[in-house]
Amino acid sequence: MSYVGPDFDPPPPRRSPFRRPLPVAVAALVAGSLAGWLVWQAAGDSGDGGGSGTAAPAPSYTTASPDGPAGTSTPDRSASSGSTKGDNEGGEDKNDPAPTSSAPAATGPLKGKVVLVDPGHNPGNFRHTTEINRKVDIGTGRKECDTTGTTTNSGYMEAAFTLDVARRLRTILEEQGATVKFTQDGDRAWGPCIDERARIGNEAGADAAVSIHADGSGTGNRGFHVILPGAVHGGGADTRPIVGPSRELGERIAGRFVRLTGSAPSNYVGDGTGLVTRKDLGGLNLSTVPKVFIECGNMRDSKDAALLTDGAWRQKAAQGISEGIVSFLGG
Repeated sequence: MSYVGPDFDPPPPRRSPFRRPLPVAVAALVAGSLAGWLVWQAAGDSGDGGGSGTAAPAPSYTTASPDGPAGTSTPDRSASSGSTKGDNEGGEDKNDPAPTSSAPAATGPLKGKVVLVDPGHNPGNFRHTTEINRKVDIGTGRKECDTTGTTTNSGYMEAAFTLDVARRLRTILEEQGATVKFTQDGDRAWGPCIDERARIGNEAGADAAVSIHADGSGTGNRGFHVILPGAVHGGGADTRPIVGPSRELGERIAGRFVRLTGSAPSNYVGDGTGLVTRKDLGGLNLSTVPKVFIECGNMRDSKDAALLTDGAWRQKAAQGISEGIVSFLGG
């Protein structure tokens, strides 16, 4: 299906109607008042492509085929299709650095809510292959602790992308009053492992949890998709209580992501819904709180990569995810 993103360019500032000379005292008074009005007006009109803050109803999404097709690049696998392990840490990253964290607001629609934000992978993982390749229990089996993630063809790392979007998301959520917990904030040499990522959200009693990723599929495969937990009951995993609320969270994030970024749902998984259900991801299997993954685009496609490496677009991505969370939590 076709999705078109709205134009969020702010309107130009209004111009003063005063043009004729005035006496000096009156002119000074008017100039001071006008300057104050213009500052207020500019603040009211400012925006970064992020929408009005009032979430629109989420689009209706149909149920995707369980687990997605084999061979699709995934965050928990030891290697993504076409991914580059151990590439340079830099690569192309256009402008607009992520804002630093601020203290949670005293009031806001998310006051009293806890949100777990999981920036996928870690920029240092490729230096610690022994640690990240060891197997951990994911409830239904054993998988690698973590992976390096993928990169764009120019070397921009998925781990750098996920951390940037996560920091932007944290700033927005804290401004809404939420308490935001990170699984890692560039403060660890590697990891954490996928089981620890789930445990951090569980122990925080998160009201919602989102793991941020970007895919590493083939050229021509474009768009985002949200991964939902399937019903798993075995070993140390029991996702049955969170399947329903996680789907609602995923649907709301997908709807807002479309609207804020203008990106379309994936053309290679999810049958055009932007939703994929999986049962093989430890980060979902071990979660006891509503949780989804979002693959924001395909780093190996040049058109998607142009978006993922653009700071202004990453801000829109963070805004879309945040609006979906606010909508889910009833803000």
